[in-house]
Amino acid sequence: MWAYESVFYQIYPLGFCGAPFENDGVLTHRIQKVNDWIPHIQKLGANAVYFSPLFESDTHGYNTRDYTKIDTRLGTNADFKEVCDNLHAAGIKVVLDGVFNHVGRGFWAFQDVLEKRWDSPYKDWFHISFDGNSNYNDGLWYEGWEGNYDLVKLNLHNEDVIAHLFSCIKGWIDEFDIDGLRLDVAYCLDHDFIRRLRAYCDTLKPDFFLVGEVLSPIAFFGAALILTGVMVATVELPRLRAHGQARMAGAPEHVS
Repeated sequence: MWAYESVFYQIYPLGFCGAPFENDGVLTHRIQKVNDWIPHIQKLGANAVYFSPLFESDTHGYNTRDYTKIDTRLGTNADFKEVCDNLHAAGIKVVLDGVFNHVGRGFWAFQDVLEKRWDSPYKDWFHISFDGNSNYNDGLWYEGWEGNYDLVKLNLHNEDVIAHLFSCIKGWIDEFDIDGLRLDVAYCLDHDFIRRLRAYCDTLKPDFFLVGEVLSPIAFFGAALILTGVMVATVELPRLRAHGQARMAGAPEHVS
């Protein structure tokens, strides 16, 4: 596996490119800034870039609105394809943030539920009770990530949700030729989903890299992430520790 011998450079695109925190809907081609930094990344000896979330989101990137579209604040899919092509031409692998545990309130399917409620074909994409209420006074209750209702938890037992996520991953490989995914809050993901994800990615691209985020040694041993081809990175704030042979180096999330 190439990742075990790689040096990773992390970029948090929204911060790195100086995008506004709130999604203002104004198309700005900020992601092209990465092209200018490729020589610097090479000079550091890094041969892989891990991009924190860069798909359309409400604010910080982890509250996704659309998995198929680069955030308007960063540019277009064509802009990011150019970045990926240039990185690959420089011998640098590309790993994206796979935020599959939750989406933002602006996610198109959740918006359909808020509008149509019981009649929405997407109501089972989430963990919803129409007998309760949310902190946003939606007239329905839904599960958020660890009590954060800005992040709406996806139902990873729903076959339509899985099919949608897998189709998006295939799209990322087809369009951007990505080389791997970092699984956000992997300790929260359904174990069977992770196994299916590993198997599916193996059919799309040889040596496709998966690394899962966990937040404690207990989660490390408890989560079913110790699978062939899956590397687990344990984050113990405020320091980052990587388990496995891969070396993680480079910039903090916000680079100026």
